[in-house]
Amino acid sequence: MRTLAVTLAALMTVAILALPAQAGSIDRRQHRQARRIAEGVRSGELTRRETARLLTEWAWIRIEERRYRRSGGGLSRREYLDLQRDLNRASRHIYRQMHDAQRR
Repeated sequence: MRTLAVTLAALMTVAILALPAQAGSIDRRQHRQARRIAEGVRSGELTRRETARLLTEWAWIRIEERRYRRSGGGLSRREYLDLQRDLNRASRHIYRQMHDAQRR
């Protein structure tokens, strides 16, 4: 039973690492986050300082993505996961800033 579980875990790990990086999902997420920031500005949920901070974070993620893509061969699995982690963090920051008590 234990051998079966270890074998299954190893096969799942290999399958996950073999998946190609889905660069399109990165671009879609970045686009949605830019729209969320713009909506926060329009609705007054984001102050100027919050907007500047979120846009700076967003710009650094874009720079990191371009650097990864320039390295050749598209995004590696590690690069893809790193960008996803950065986008997850940025998404949390956008949510928190839009739902705090500060208003413009």
